[in-house]
Amino acid sequence: MNRFSVVVAGFAALLSCSVHQVAAQDYFIPGTPRPAAPAPSAPAQGRPAPAQRPASQPAQRPAAPPPVVSAQPNQPDNEPALQVQLPPVPELPALARGATPPAAVIGVIGVPEVMRASAAAQMVDKVIGERREKLNEDAQKEQAAWRDLQQQLANQRGTMSPEQIRTKERELQDRITNAQKVFRDRNRVIQEAAQIGVGQIERTLVAVIRQVSESHGMNLVLHRAQVALNINEFDITDQVAEQLNKVMPAVSIPADGVSTVAAPAAGAPAAPAVSPGPRR
Repeated sequence: MNRFSVVVAGFAALLSCSVHQVAAQDYFIPGTPRPAAPAPSAPAQGRPAPAQRPASQPAQRPAAPPPVVSAQPNQPDNEPALQVQLPPVPELPALARGATPPAAVIGVIGVPEVMRASAAAQMVDKVIGERREKLNEDAQKEQAAWRDLQQQLANQRGTMSPEQIRTKERELQDRITNAQKVFRDRNRVIQEAAQIGVGQIERTLVAVIRQVSESHGMNLVLHRAQVALNINEFDITDQVAEQLNKVMPAVSIPADGVSTVAAPAAGAPAAPAVSPGPRR
């Protein structure tokens, strides 16, 4: 029995796509004036003007000029835009007839609901949230220390020489610069840890969706937000969430302050991971 491949239609808040439709004829680029139709030529001297077309017969529409693209879309309206002639559409050769795809057996899933029910995702959110909160507290304390040093310098300015004042100001500026670099590095390490945790969940979630959908004979799984109407028998959200918690109750997150960008030296011990703790 052939097993149909499962198509997973994206992750919520992770992937998004947009389709731009372009008309085949008589289209124009927004912000670019349509090319004007050629004006009719005046009749030659001494020749009678051609008879007018009867009102009952509609005048034939002149052939549309080839599309043009403005090279300067933001150019002011009072200045003529530079027009570029597009090459004609190439002739497409005929393709050999391919195999007809199987009939679609559709499933529906709500990825945000799965992530909210995932114990591993809750763990990542808790650990990363605590680290960000600690970083914010340390940054606020450091900023308060900067203000105190600035106030002390202002109060002592009258008792110090210009050279001493410049030295104090330089020391304060160096402290601010170094602290800002430290906070940026800490924030980057926190982001790395979050990406590692979420990446493990995403990879396992794809496998679980495939497993659950194949158990129902489904070969096409759509995101719930893309479906206007469906019945409960199509929805596999609860089953995927339950199976994901079985196979991945927790994830391995690097310890706080440990960066995973640089590879460890040969023989160096691996960075300890945060244990999930007892399940309640």
